[in-house]
Amino acid sequence: MKGKILVVDDEPNIQRLLTVTLTNRGFEVITADNGIEALALAKTEKPNLICLDVMMPRMTGHEVHDKLRERPETKDIPILFLSAAGTFEEQATQMKDGNVDYIPKPFKPSEVADHIESMLDPQKRDAFERERGKREAKLQKIVEIMHRDHDA
Repeated sequence: MKGKILVVDDEPNIQRLLTVTLTNRGFEVITADNGIEALALAKTEKPNLICLDVMMPRMTGHEVHDKLRERPETKDIPILFLSAAGTFEEQATQMKDGNVDYIPKPFKPSEVADHIESMLDPQKRDAFERERGKREAKLQKIVEIMHRDHDA
């Protein structure tokens, strides 16, 4: 087994799609329908990575992220946000946490699995971090330009 992944999404079809894809890649997958359930599972199941939707009822993915980072037992779990929502500014802010990355919806399940493997595989981690740093710098630049144009 390559590791345990917690998939958090209020859409059952996305949960099933990612469960099948990641299980076929050798991961153990657990799922949660909302942020409250995700927080409980993160504490008890100790996943190696959390795939986290941003727009969910009861608690957003960003709120879940913040609560996870407050807890010593969950603060270091890498998070991969999967979202059709979220501003560039929100993404840039969350990516300052080195254990966070984004994939926009709609996505290819194989792309998500590849991304997770890169985040967790020590041999691929350096290349992943370089690419992630480039994406973070681009997001920061976009946010700066948006603020500059807005303030002008």
